[in-house]
Amino acid sequence: MNLGDEMYQWAVDLFPINRSLTGNGVRRTLAYLNELLADQMVYHEVPSGTQAFDWVVPKEWNIRDAWVKDASGHKIVDFKESNLHVVGYSVPIDKVISLEELQQHLFSLPDQPDAIPYITSYYKERWGFCLTERQRSSLKQSDYHVFIDSTLEDGALTYGELIIPGRSTEEIFISTNICHPSMANNELSGPVVTTALARYFLSLPEHRYTYRIIYIPETIGSLVYLSRNLEILKRNVKAGFVVTCVGDERAFSLLHSRYGNTLADKVAKHVLTNCCPDYKAYSYLERGSDERQYGFPGVDLPMVSIMRSKYGAYPEYHTSLDNLDFISPDGLEGAFNVLRASCDILESNKYYRIKSIGEPQLGKRELYPTVSTKQTKARVRDMMNFIAYADGSNDLVDISNIVGRPVSALLPIVERLLAANLLEEVSGV
Repeated sequence: MNLGDEMYQWAVDLFPINRSLTGNGVRRTLAYLNELLADQMVYHEVPSGTQAFDWVVPKEWNIRDAWVKDASGHKIVDFKESNLHVVGYSVPIDKVISLEELQQHLFSLPDQPDAIPYITSYYKERWGFCLTERQRSSLKQSDYHVFIDSTLEDGALTYGELIIPGRSTEEIFISTNICHPSMANNELSGPVVTTALARYFLSLPEHRYTYRIIYIPETIGSLVYLSRNLEILKRNVKAGFVVTCVGDERAFSLLHSRYGNTLADKVAKHVLTNCCPDYKAYSYLERGSDERQYGFPGVDLPMVSIMRSKYGAYPEYHTSLDNLDFISPDGLEGAFNVLRASCDILESNKYYRIKSIGEPQLGKRELYPTVSTKQTKARVRDMMNFIAYADGSNDLVDISNIVGRPVSALLPIVERLLAANLLEEVSGV
């Protein structure tokens, strides 16, 4: 089975599990992913009521069953058919009510009559059901039995953390969300691709950076994590990626950091420009996921979000139409390749300085071809262009962008110049 098919199967297995900010569905999801990671993940349980900056960890929510029955006892809405049918964090209810009262607790999408919306109420206790507009419009005047078997009580917020040490304590930080129920692009694709990346890093015999990978509920999870780890993150993180909405086959999206000038911005832009030039760039003004917290003043982590179809920008978003048919093995594998390439470039991205004064004599070092052709001239031109900007002030991505050649084309040149003792690595300026 190739990697794309393997990731898609993970999504199939995880799709039925009901996830939210907290609860047993999150724990089941983390346990599944941890098994793929050879039990390398560490679980953290943060008690309800814990302060995280201006926020507080909410109560833990779990749900076992829910439905709406008509007067004949027929289930017209059934949580077991789709866990999107229940408003997230609904309190328990078991009563018979009129259609008029029921309508006050129903949510649908008139402009998408065959889609079930994804609705939550994390911070105000209520109950509700979601259904298609077509279902809702077919309801007749009658009494309805509404039933939600849930609990909302003190418990814990659960998140997973995986730290893969490198030669350096400097870190690449990767964050993804595990709080959404059955929506495939948002958000199963994020944890699935992140897990494939983690397995890739674990398989490497060594690497330059330490990789910090977290699986968290959106917003409250990042706030909790920052409240516990901000000092070390600000000290060690060199670049990072929020991995979300990476499963479909539409064009890639890049949401930049607050000022768009971090190493993560530069590397992600380089990779997408060279492999996927039809990608769409978004400014930080169009943020909406955990980059809100990572880029907030006083936090200022050098992070960007790499996506396929950006959250909120595709019609299937936050509906039952964001299903397993919307993502694909090719879509997942394409996102994995872009994120892996970004990390690979970070691993090789260094500052270099040419050691000669004046243009070096390449021929005597066997770096200049003895037969001149169009092809050999192009190779020499790439080398000479690299040398011209290897003054210690540009890193490899900078030089690549200046000379118009991808990093992958410059790496062999770097190796040859290092072997010839014409090049030295310097600390960044």
